[in-house]
Amino acid sequence: MERFRRCFMVLSVVVLFVAGFSSGAALSAEYKTADDFVQAATAEIKEVSVAEAHDMIAGGKSLVILDVRDPDEFKKGHIPGAVNISRGVLEFKVAKEIPNRDAAILVYCKVGGRGALAAYTLKQMGYKNVLNMAGGWDKWLSAGYPVE
Repeated sequence: MERFRRCFMVLSVVVLFVAGFSSGAALSAEYKTADDFVQAATAEIKEVSVAEAHDMIAGGKSLVILDVRDPDEFKKGHIPGAVNISRGVLEFKVAKEIPNRDAAILVYCKVGGRGALAAYTLKQMGYKNVLNMAGGWDKWLSAGYPVE
């Protein structure tokens, strides 16, 4: 009888385990790539072109320019006046650096992916006026705009 009870328990666990997989609770059949996450984020945020970003900055718009590239990238050059918070530590440092959740924030990275993810994260954290600069640092450089 004990052997039957053990077999029944093992079978029950297997059934629950398999049921979890088939319902998607334990493992999704769809795997996502970094590009999938960037596309999803881009659909939820506002983006501006490099020219629009330049015009906002040159026009004196009150704006926090947030560079989410890594510190070594930032040291090699950045948009004048930019604040650097690497994408990898954004959630941990942004509230201290940018406490005003109503501040206008222009986010950029190298080409746009990390910027989109960062803008989406900021939106989720309650920041209301966040824009991602499409094309990022590379497009800024190729346009010949000022750098530090």
